[in-house]
Amino acid sequence: MKKRLIGILLCIVMVASVLTACGTKETGGKGGDKTIGVCMPTKTLQRWNQDGENMEKQLKAAGYNVDLQYADDDIPTQVSQIENMIANDVSLLVIASIDGDSLGTVLAQAKKKNIPVIAYDRLIMNTDAVTYYATFDNYMVGQKQGEYIEQALDLKNAAGPFNIELITGDPGDNNARYFFDGAMDVLNPYIESGKLVVKSGQTDFATVATAGWKTENAQSRMENIISSFYADGTQLDAVMANNDSTALGVTNALTASYTGKWPIITGQDCDIANVKNMIAGKQSMSIFKDTRTLANQVVKMVDAIMKGEKAEVNDTESYDNGKLVVPTYLCEPVFADVNNYKELLIDSGYYTEDQLK
Repeated sequence: MKKRLIGILLCIVMVASVLTACGTKETGGKGGDKTIGVCMPTKTLQRWNQDGENMEKQLKAAGYNVDLQYADDDIPTQVSQIENMIANDVSLLVIASIDGDSLGTVLAQAKKKNIPVIAYDRLIMNTDAVTYYATFDNYMVGQKQGEYIEQALDLKNAAGPFNIELITGDPGDNNARYFFDGAMDVLNPYIESGKLVVKSGQTDFATVATAGWKTENAQSRMENIISSFYADGTQLDAVMANNDSTALGVTNALTASYTGKWPIITGQDCDIANVKNMIAGKQSMSIFKDTRTLANQVVKMVDAIMKGEKAEVNDTESYDNGKLVVPTYLCEPVFADVNNYKELLIDSGYYTEDQLK
């Protein structure tokens, strides 16, 4: 009888163990015990905080452990963070680089350990260790900014001339070139015909680039332009700014020293301060890149890679990093302005009304 009781108890324990294991499998998510390393460039720009938060939230919801690090815009810090993740045997790396050319050596370590790498938003250059690239269509971002100015000034029909100034982002950010080229492909024909005039004469990428995308750098340059070319009352009709931090610098400079009619100002990222400026009439538009959409696509890529499958891509030709053409998924950006920001930003749950007051 005692032996029979012990046998029954052992069976119960075995069944309980099986059920527990099954339950863990069902509730543990797709990721199991896999850790995904997520490297973001900085916390100083609002958008990277949102990117990091959305990536962490969606990866955890999919069942992965997440090691999320911000590098404070310091390249050695980002390299060190990636080295630590590799040493800790993360299953995959998602990296938004500070400088696309600075990670070749450390990513060689990842390749040696067969750790896949997804370049997030910014293409990582000159390395064959990049598995996929996920971003918004950055050329289209610039196109939409250029087209907004084209339509707002009615350049196809108006006689002009109109005065415009140009400002883009960090020269080490590969995306800055795409943004600038997309906008200039729309605006250049009007500049060449004389319908658009760049009074400062500053039109080449190297001159109009803004180190670190920093607001203070954009503001300083814009203040110099205003004092040199617009202090006599000359009308500035538009500023093609490629993102919101540079647009904020432009707005600050104009508020301090410009006396003419307020110009059209473009931007990108729909940062809270800039949306408030749109509502107040101090910024005309901002490209909305819903980081939830990009994060969702990256999680799909991670799942595919972890299953040993190919991830979904929609561009296999455009993004040559100097070592290989990186298979890419492009999300489509849209623009927000005073007419549609409520639908895009509030109704979608991206912001609350109180955040934009």
